[in-house]
Amino acid sequence: MTLDYSSLLQVALEEARLGLAEGGIPIGAALVGPDGQILGRGHNRRVQDGDPSVHGETDAFRKAGRIRGYRDTTMVTTLSPCWYCSGLIRQFGIGRVVIGEATTFHGGHDWLAEHGVEVVLLDDPECTALMTEFIKERPELWFEDIGE
Repeated sequence: MTLDYSSLLQVALEEARLGLAEGGIPIGAALVGPDGQILGRGHNRRVQDGDPSVHGETDAFRKAGRIRGYRDTTMVTTLSPCWYCSGLIRQFGIGRVVIGEATTFHGGHDWLAEHGVEVVLLDDPECTALMTEFIKERPELWFEDIGE
């Protein structure tokens, strides 16, 4: 089965917008099964939960619950995954990552590709616009999020 990356990215974008509406950082993600079923979806909740470890990818991963194997799953995210989330993808053997954009932040996706993870970079203008506007409006929160 071929996954519809565009539709799956819309799920991650819905999560990103939800995070922004809650006063957080607009990064959303979804963990998807091989048949296109959404196993878990989430968004960056660092601000809302006061927990620096709740990134979009980790929130989606946690909400998916335990799965016997992750090789046939896909992590869909609005933004190139940071090193922390790239480590999660690698640690659990998630087979593919679909990235909305890597213009505003170039995370660890090259490293993932070097280690056998299929990387699909969509260069989605909506994802780029969402992050560009957020960084412009809340630079202090953005730089805190990326550890600078």
